[in-house]
Amino acid sequence: MHHYLIKTMKIFPTSSIKEIDAYTIEHEPIASLDLMERAATALAEAIAERFPEKETPFVLFAGPGNNGGDALAVTRLLAEKGYHPVAYLFNTKGKLSADCEANRDLLSGAAGIEFHEITTQFTPPLLTEECVVIDGLFGSGLNKPLEGGFTKVVRYINASPAYVIAIDIPSGLMGEDNSQNLSDTIIRANLTLSLQLPKLAFLFAENASYVGEWQLLDIGLSPQALEETYTDYRMMEREEVDYLLRPRKLFAHKGDFGRALLIAGSQGMAGASVLAARSCLRSGVGLLTVHLPFCNNLIVQTAVPEAMTQTDPSDTCFSTVVDTDPYQAVAIGPGLGKSAETEDALLAQIEECQVPMVLDADALNLLAGHRNYLSRLPEGSILTPHPKELERLVGACANSYERLSKARELAHEARVYIVLKGAYSAIIYPDGRCYFNPTGNPGMARGGSGDVLTGILLALLAQGYPTEDAVRLGVFAHGLAGDIAARKQGEMGMTTGDIVSSLPLAWKMLMEG
Repeated sequence: MHHYLIKTMKIFPTSSIKEIDAYTIEHEPIASLDLMERAATALAEAIAERFPEKETPFVLFAGPGNNGGDALAVTRLLAEKGYHPVAYLFNTKGKLSADCEANRDLLSGAAGIEFHEITTQFTPPLLTEECVVIDGLFGSGLNKPLEGGFTKVVRYINASPAYVIAIDIPSGLMGEDNSQNLSDTIIRANLTLSLQLPKLAFLFAENASYVGEWQLLDIGLSPQALEETYTDYRMMEREEVDYLLRPRKLFAHKGDFGRALLIAGSQGMAGASVLAARSCLRSGVGLLTVHLPFCNNLIVQTAVPEAMTQTDPSDTCFSTVVDTDPYQAVAIGPGLGKSAETEDALLAQIEECQVPMVLDADALNLLAGHRNYLSRLPEGSILTPHPKELERLVGACANSYERLSKARELAHEARVYIVLKGAYSAIIYPDGRCYFNPTGNPGMARGGSGDVLTGILLALLAQGYPTEDAVRLGVFAHGLAGDIAARKQGEMGMTTGDIVSSLPLAWKMLMEG
């Protein structure tokens, strides 16, 4: 599911969301109960839109806090729309939040609602395949795993065949770090209706089975508070990317669009250099030279006639440092191989290079044994690891949150930009800012996809885009080209070459806004 977004989309830690709620209540001004009603109205409308059949058996589970208050208000609003919801409020400690209590009292007299307040024993309802469960047990304020009776309720819901909708966040999931969480105490939702903004946890692969599909609902939180509250995390948007792209001037010549050097390929791995070269040429570069072993020369000259080649003294691999003075940017890594002579040449090349470098694939694998060289990279350089390549550099990570944290530490220490590839690729700046990419699809999960990204980034750096713009623009366009390829060919049958072929249309779409 993809969200091409218009407004600036920040991703706040859950602690900041509380403050933004409080600011909205104080400055709009609006009573907290009325803000809850506004959220519940948006929720009820989104739910009714998906399940228009008035006979839909809705079963709502409400906890004692404000997430439960949301669920109770949704119950009442669904009844007003002509549904016949059943609601269970868990009030085992005899202590409800003020807004939850107010919504309980409003429910008590409402018609067409079966309402149960659980204070001691809970006899669970039969949840069939037809049922739609609405989870309002706990919201994003949770900071420790669920325990006691609530774990039994979560397990009961998860074991049922019902369709599950989570309000704001699946109960039991924490908004950011779930390292200490217990997987069987978290609701597994089919759909999460998140209020106003996504949570960081939604963007991590291991949480996909809890979050399901997610949809954002605008509940009118204060635009001023959203604007003024700082966060390191953002979701990239189409508008900001359009804005980064520069039109070409009428009297421009090839020299204006930079000279790029691609060091790639080894015996049996010419394809990686072909893909990276093609994507570089499809991304606006003026002149491209591919430095390659002699055995790949004929292949690349034939497959990519627009590129010049420069042969390495070695027949089979990269073995000798290249003079980078004539170039504005250098990429190294696709199909490079891991021979000892390549390792030596890579380290010497880093020492020699004065222009920004893009390092991918085997260049990263070879650097894992020489981490001290990362801080010697030229200013504005980019690393593009997938999760395993990152772990070779920073050590094993228990989950995506830890991987992101370690990648941010590495970007800061080495003063490099890092693209941590995957669904919602994370673009990490040396200053700690982190942008997530909304474009792309599972059809791109195939060999060579990273080589295409390397070529795009190389082209943008060679054209003189500052790294902080090139990295966002390149990753967004790469995913967009993948989305175009998937629309044409389908995720199953598309190839990496189809991503390259779709780049011209992706750039055209971005250029035309």
